[in-house]
Amino acid sequence: MDYKKTNAPLNTVTRDMIKLSEDTGNVYETVCIIAKRANQIAIEMKQDLEKKLQEFASMNDNLEEISENREQIEISRYYEKLPKPTLIAAQEYEEHKLVYRNPLKEKDNIDAN
Repeated sequence: MDYKKTNAPLNTVTRDMIKLSEDTGNVYETVCIIAKRANQIAIEMKQDLEKKLQEFASMNDNLEEISENREQIEISRYYEKLPKPTLIAAQEYEEHKLVYRNPLKEKDNIDAN
């Protein structure tokens, strides 16, 4: 999923957790699924930002040579304006774009057979 093209809200949204957890039947499992996906998105966003900012890294760390770079500031602002990873993950979950599995439930189904 490209986090740059998401339709997730930019601000916090109040959600009905009972309705949200209908698929799993467990509010805590739903929160765990969303949290794990949010961590994945956050890592991806951080790596992408660091890769773009590396282009501006100078080899010499002299204070005299460091100056404000307008492009670097614009890139940082762009990433600050993106929706937070938790909002993106919750939106993906609501739109059924997340694929998840619970190994413990699968193990119980295997043992029952």
